[in-house]
Amino acid sequence: MSRLTVATWNVNGVRARREQLLDWIGATSPDVICLQEIKSSPEALADELRDLEGYWNIWHGAGGYSGVSMHVRRERCDACPTFTHPPFDMETRIAAATVEGIEVASIYVPNGGRDYDAKLRFLTATRDYAAELRASGRPALLCGDLNVALTDRDLHPKERRKGDQVGTRADERALLESVIAEGLVDVGRALDPDNDRLFTWWAPWRNLRQRNIGWRIDYVLASEPLFEGVVGCEVQAEVGTSDHAPVVATFEV
Repeated sequence: MSRLTVATWNVNGVRARREQLLDWIGATSPDVICLQEIKSSPEALADELRDLEGYWNIWHGAGGYSGVSMHVRRERCDACPTFTHPPFDMETRIAAATVEGIEVASIYVPNGGRDYDAKLRFLTATRDYAAELRASGRPALLCGDLNVALTDRDLHPKERRKGDQVGTRADERALLESVIAEGLVDVGRALDPDNDRLFTWWAPWRNLRQRNIGWRIDYVLASEPLFEGVVGCEVQAEVGTSDHAPVVATFEV
């Protein structure tokens, strides 16, 4: 048995967060890092970012919008893992790799404010992807900004709106539930079921982050057998100036 630490963070612009990211990696040293909303093509990155020291790296971005990346500590793999993008990838929103027999994916679900149907299609395809992994018997860690607050507990009462609020609608919540129902566990909530102040995103105004008036929309979803070996899952709300916080989960594997 060994410990595997997996971190996910919507950095909201990796070039803008370069020093914060490097400092955070130096302090936490995750085995697998999943970033979202990198807002950069690989060619535009400084060498120290594009070739993160000690990691196998894949940057999957096309410019100033969207984009994801994955980084696997070289100590965990003898050779660079094969990074893939499932067929439903759009706007550079998903990258995946097999790490010690585990399918790990960095996922950035569309917000849905501009094109809600695209969000529903992406969530539906994510459910089908999870179902395929389950049918194959491969354990999975699906990590990232899924842009849905699963229940009312996952957003502060002051952030709840009457009516049809994107991010809380019944159909998108049902789709995220259907993803989890494919043999996955919402690790953060499973370990802290009664915490109604467990948030990962805060709108960047009125000191909402300092007041912890936020949403929980960033997840680590783990296959049930992996969850049996969970050690912990932490929202690092004090890290960085992105509007999202890193979520870091550790497993015995």
